[in-house]
Amino acid sequence: MPTEPPLPPEEMRALVGVTDPALFDNPSGGNALPEAGERAYGAVFDFGCGCGRLARKLIQQQPQPTRYVGIDLHAGAIRWCNEHLVPLAPQFSFVHHDVFNPGFNPAAAARVAPFPVESGSFDLVVAHSVFTHVLEDAAVHYLAECARALHEGGALASTWFLFDKTLFPMMQSFQNSLYINVGDPTNAVIYDRGWLRAAAAEVGLVVTRAWPPAIRGFHWQILFQPVAAGVTEIELPADEAPLGSMPPPVLSVPPHLIGA
Repeated sequence: MPTEPPLPPEEMRALVGVTDPALFDNPSGGNALPEAGERAYGAVFDFGCGCGRLARKLIQQQPQPTRYVGIDLHAGAIRWCNEHLVPLAPQFSFVHHDVFNPGFNPAAAARVAPFPVESGSFDLVVAHSVFTHVLEDAAVHYLAECARALHEGGALASTWFLFDKTLFPMMQSFQNSLYINVGDPTNAVIYDRGWLRAAAAEVGLVVTRAWPPAIRGFHWQILFQPVAAGVTEIELPADEAPLGSMPPPVLSVPPHLIGA
């Protein structure tokens, strides 16, 4: 009987915005990322793996990925994953992505860094709740890194906050994002729909599937694929979800100290 992966402590689960144990669990052993299709069974690169929300589900998945690499800027989360998940899945590895974030990694100097993987080596790159927290220049850099990591038949499964810039006539042509927190703009970054398609195209990616949010203006799920024969680009559908609110948990201690 396989050993059940341990559940990250609640204060660490709060770092990814949700604490419900069910959201970290895959008891059926089914595909942990059904929107990505069978790609989830190959080599997976998890950009912003946190404390292993997806990794834990993939370890429970049958079959497991043949290779998994997760990176995150939170050192404590990476330490926890290496101590508690790698012993159960030796083909999994977790690497600290040592870039600056005012809450999660304030001591770092670099604003962006390359992925620590070889080009064209992954079937699937996952970026869940990552591009919602990086500024535009970093988003451009990391879209390029996602494209670099994928092989031709791979896919990027990502989430975004999106708006339509045509509704904001005061915005300049070079202004493509909105922020909600003057003290830490990475708290939530909202991108123009048109900018996203153009930025992806610049690095050779096109939108092939898209799921509007359950709450208007919240997480879009968007699947990108490299431009290749047989890949059909789609338009982003309208966001017609009901209005609602889903703010993240308020942490009682600075995020970088959790699991330190």
